[in-house]
Order: sequence, then C-alpha cells, then structure tokens
Amino acid sequence: MKRHHPAAMPDPGGPRRPTPRTAVARGPLLRTLSGAVAALVTGSLVAAAPAHATGQQTGPATRPCTPDADAVDERQMRAMWISSVVNIDWPSDQGLSVQEQQDELTAYYDQAVDLGLNAVFVQVRPTADAFWPSPHEPWSEWLTGTQGADPGYDPLEFAVAEAHERNLEFHGWFNPYRVSMHDDLDRLVEDHPARRNPDWVFAYGGRYYYDPGVPEVRAFVQDAIMDAVENYDLDGVHFDDYFYPYPVAGQEVPDADTFAEHGGGFDDIEDWRRDNVNALIREMDERIHDAKPHVKFGVSPFGIWRNASSDPAGSATRGFESYDGIYADSRRWVREGWVDYINPQVYWEIGHPAADYAALVPWWSDVVAGTDVSLYIGQAAYKVGTAGWEDPAELSDHLTFNQDHPEVDGDVYFSAVQLRTAAAEAMDIVYERHYSRPALVPVAEGREGRAPRTPSIASARRTDAGADLRIRAGSGTAPAYYAVYRFDGRPRPAEQRCALDDARHLVGTVRADGRTTEFTDPGAPESATYYVTALDRTHRESRDSGPRHLR
Repeated sequence: MKRHHPAAMPDPGGPRRPTPRTAVARGPLLRTLSGAVAALVTGSLVAAAPAHATGQQTGPATRPCTPDADAVDERQMRAMWISSVVNIDWPSDQGLSVQEQQDELTAYYDQAVDLGLNAVFVQVRPTADAFWPSPHEPWSEWLTGTQGADPGYDPLEFAVAEAHERNLEFHGWFNPYRVSMHDDLDRLVEDHPARRNPDWVFAYGGRYYYDPGVPEVRAFVQDAIMDAVENYDLDGVHFDDYFYPYPVAGQEVPDADTFAEHGGGFDDIEDWRRDNVNALIREMDERIHDAKPHVKFGVSPFGIWRNASSDPAGSATRGFESYDGIYADSRRWVREGWVDYINPQVYWEIGHPAADYAALVPWWSDVVAGTDVSLYIGQAAYKVGTAGWEDPAELSDHLTFNQDHPEVDGDVYFSAVQLRTAAAEAMDIVYERHYSRPALVPVAEGREGRAPRTPSIASARRTDAGADLRIRAGSGTAPAYYAVYRFDGRPRPAEQRCALDDARHLVGTVRADGRTTEFTDPGAPESATYYVTALDRTHRESRDSGPRHLR
C-alpha cells in the first residue's frame, strides 16, 4: 500500500506522561520500544447515533444538558498500518519462528495501546496470497520465505484475537490486484491461481497484476477476501491505493485485448477501467454487509482525486490524479455510499506548494459532508525528518488543523515501524497534545447495530494496583466492550452524567469477558466516582451504569 511516490507526482507523499497511558483489564500495558525491524521499500505503500432497537439509547449523546465548552471529543479513530509486504513492519523478516512472529506483532499492539491508539490495520493479503489457510490462495511468502509453506499457526486468527484482547479494532488490509513484486510467473507456487489462469494477469513495471477488466478476476478477488470475512472476527475490510498499477514511464497497461473482449458499451478505455474498479468497490461493499452487517468497508486512496485544473470539483492541487492515473474514482465511492469510511493518504506537509495538507483536508471534508461515510486522514509518519518535515511537531499540527473540520473522524499512521523509529519523537508530541486521553471509535453510521443493555458496576475496591472494578453485563446479548469514566470526589450524577461524552473523564475501555469483566484503573485518586457504559460492535453506547463511589 503506502509508497514513496516520485517527486514528479508530487511526492505524497513537557509534563511527565502518566503510566500507563490508558487503563486496561488486568493492569497496565507498558510501552514497548524495540529497534527498527524493517525499512520502507520503494513501491510498497506507501456524537453517537441513536441505537436501532426500541428503547435502547446511546448514553452520553442523549443527555439533556449542555456539555462544558472545553469538552474533548471522545470519538476518534486512531490507528496504525501494519504492513507485511516485503516485510516492512510485520513479520520483520521471512522465516522467523512462530514465537518471534507473535512477539513482534503483540509488541506493535502494545505500542498502539501505549500511544493512545484504538485500532490496527493489518495487511493480511499483500500479494495475492494469504496470512490464513485460504482455500483460494497460497500461504504468503512474507511469512516463511517460501510461498505456500505453512507457517505453523494461523496468523490471522492470532492477529485478531490479540487485537481484541487489547480492545483494538481490527481491520484486515487486503491488496486486491497485486500478484507479485516480480514479473516471473514461474516463481509463483505451481498451483497459484495466476499460473493456472495466465489470461487473468498481466506484467507491468516489473510486477504481475490481476487484470481488473476480467469478470472472473473480480469475482475471484472477492471470493478470496470473503473467505476471511466469513471465517474470522474482523471489524473492518480495508483496501489500499493500488487498483490499476501506478504509471511507469514508457509503458502502457497491456489490457487492450481485455477491453476488446469485455469493454462493450464503452468507447473510452479509461472510462471502462474506472467502471471495473467501481464494480469491485460496489460489489465488495454489498457482499461484506450481506455476510456481516457490522463489518466496515473502507479504502485508503491516493490523496488527490483530481486537480481543480482538470475538474471544477477537484482540489486546489497540482499533483498526480488518481482518477486518471490509476482509475480510482474515490470521490464517487463516497457520494454513492459504497464505503463506510474513506482514508485518503494526505501525505504532504502543511504549505506544500503542489499538494497542501491545508487544502486537501477541507476538500475531503466537503466530499464526505452530508453522507454516512467517515473520513480518516492517512498520515505520513515515514516522512518525519525529511524535507518539509524537519519539525517533529508537523504531525501534531495536522491533528490541530483537523479540529477545525468536524467531518474528520480520525487518523491512521504509516507505518508501524516508523512510530518507534523516525517518528518516535513526533508521536510523543501527538500523544502529549492530542492522545493523552483514550478515545472511542466513531459509530459506524448506516450500519446495523444496537446499544447493549445498561451494565452495572458490581463492585469497586481499592488494591495495590489501583481501583479494581467488576463490571456486570446487562440482560440480553453481551456487549463487545465497556467504557469506563471517572470523576474525582463523590457522586454528583446530574453534573457528571452531563460530562460523560468528554474524553477528559474517559479512563479506558475493556473487552467484555462473559457476563462479568474485570477492569483496573491504576490512576485512581483517593476519592473517585465511576460510571460504565456498554458498547456493541458498531460502537453504539448504552445508558450509563449509575455512579459507584470509591474511597
């Protein structure tokens, strides 16, 4: 996915902090800061709605009072991309032992929690291969070094379970059309679908791709991805920016024969290519939600749709246009409602002469305005320290700028390894200025869901570890997780309930563990009042539990 874009495109590209940064079940998670495990490789990426059920309301958003003018929004996507292609992030190398692979991934997850993030986007189908035992495609070579070789465990199952253990939302990241990082079909495992169906693929720019114009390809790609959707507990399905390949000077996409066979009704091959990609997005959206309505579908397109010089609806930019260059009509996907979220890679600094961050974020905000589509901004953590990004506060300045655009629902950082290496100082600033309090994932508008029944706090007691709460689920279906709020001093329900949507009072979240769930707050003051709410998979929130005083 995320990539070093050639400059001609243009390039897309205090106080002591508390420990832990967010409270979790069974005590704190300590920050993990191991060394770099991989370098970026050129060309390799680059207020809650009412619940549906009668009588079930969201909690804080329905309070009949006026919140504090200084209240901090508690709903925000905060995520990192964990890239597997060419071992950018995880696994850091091919052929690591099962334990080494698992330790690397959980270290990234612990780092995400430590930085105040609440989601991970993990690449599990990087090159027409799989990080699970797929009946459609071979095991990924990025696991063992040998395509088709069983790694000895199910990485996707492990990745989902460990993310949910930390109450991180898990988005499986799938590259739809890229087959290989080379152009030698014989290097693919013998029973690879590309070798069995050579008319499905073409070579371009030193790599192989599935041909998006072949109807059987579109169906196969969807089938391969749906196997993961149907058999794993994903929270989201995520596509990157690769559709038709990025242009290579002096080369043409070799799909003239495909157009001649399948392009009926189109006079222009470029319109036909866009229609092929549109069909994939539209059909993928339908299939995901038919199978599992709560699973979100989102795409992370190149940050520029079209320049205003090419289209009055375009942005005030002068860069590579994904609409024309890779046939990705990302604006239409939003306007048609074919995605639940759009996550443009706005990989430029504020003030960039050709692609100004301060021009693109308002443009994307206008695109999603009036729709149910969430907007997450893709942030170029890998650029920290490079030209234009010398100031480590650049990333933090992006988030400050976003605050003036309420359509922005959060941010996703590329990539995981950079957050502990080149961008470590920058992320410390982001944490101190923006992420020092936890955040709930925004509600998946337009998706089916219902707020759970009201939970209760069965007990609250002081221990050497802090405050231990026993949370009891309400009647009916168990929730996905709980949010825990804390106020200093004794209960003042009328005042405190009015502030339950203020992130300054959100202590943390914890995944539901049956009917009774344990939560530890290591930062409990001498006298504190707690409230708990329950949330479903779409992040709809119940009424609060009522106050529980700890002294």
